[in-house]
Amino acid sequence: MTAIVLAYGDEPLLEDAVRALAQSCAARVDVIVVDNGCTDGGVDRLRGVDGVRVERPGRNLGFAEGCNWGAARAEGDVLAFVNSDAVADPHALARMAAVALRPEVGIASASLRLADDPALLNSAGNELHYLGFCWCGGLGHPAAEYAEERMVAAATGAAMVLRREVWRDLDGFAPEYFAYHEDTDLSLRCWQHGLAVVYVPDAVVVHRYASGRSKAKFYLLERNRLITLFTTFEGPTLLALLPLVVAVELGVLALAVREGWARRKLAGWWWLVRHGRWLRDRRRAVQAARRAPDRAIAPRLASRLPSEVVDIPRAAQFIDRLFAGYWRWVARRVMSTNSL
Repeated sequence: MTAIVLAYGDEPLLEDAVRALAQSCAARVDVIVVDNGCTDGGVDRLRGVDGVRVERPGRNLGFAEGCNWGAARAEGDVLAFVNSDAVADPHALARMAAVALRPEVGIASASLRLADDPALLNSAGNELHYLGFCWCGGLGHPAAEYAEERMVAAATGAAMVLRREVWRDLDGFAPEYFAYHEDTDLSLRCWQHGLAVVYVPDAVVVHRYASGRSKAKFYLLERNRLITLFTTFEGPTLLALLPLVVAVELGVLALAVREGWARRKLAGWWWLVRHGRWLRDRRRAVQAARRAPDRAIAPRLASRLPSEVVDIPRAAQFIDRLFAGYWRWVARRVMSTNSL
């Protein structure tokens, strides 16, 4: 197995994270550290560590392309992607690998725990709304409440494992994402290929989770959400959802104006316009590669935005319920007529 870790900027936990992977039990693990521009010397201090190889692309590739860079240089038949601020239990990779090696499984996702209290979850697999909004499943809940293996909508890119052949079949991450939502996109395409995304409760990885969102992060989150939304669904489904997409986009823009990141939101729209040809090509490629229709994936998607994740004004809660009803109609009527 090869574990891939990216390093960028100040990385106080990098050495702990990498050494934990290199010392994994019940699995032979070599580690590739992709130096995207580490500034605190952490990468240099890992040189010479047994089982660790440093790769320097010479620039910041971002998370998506950085993972692709590392995977292209990996030698293992199983790939693990672990964040530089996530410290894996000695048995975590082996437990995820055991699940990922099942032929019906595409991605195994860790039981990601909060570093401040490892008894609490950071993610038990990620939840995904039909309009592309994604959040950490079980965030802040006791891990004991999620003690059973289960299928989830999306893996957490902070700690996940998949077979090299699956990664190759899915063509890895799209570099255009740069950062954020690439794990969601990969998970959806995994489901489209008829492979499950599975949460592994005893694969414990402790993560220094930071929930803050800068304006630059909002730009990437919103832009990348729309990339996934516009490329994932079959044509009739996307057409049926278009009125909801427009309404929600206007609502998000109003929120962005209120919170001071409207220019970033508009910049995301403009990026999609300027890269329209790439977006169309991307959509064609995703749709051509899929093996399962929307109706097979729809049950994995959330119909409501949870109040503990999104602060929805009281006046908008009725709209959220109304939209959820419309989504159920789309899933029942429109998707039933979709075919590959």
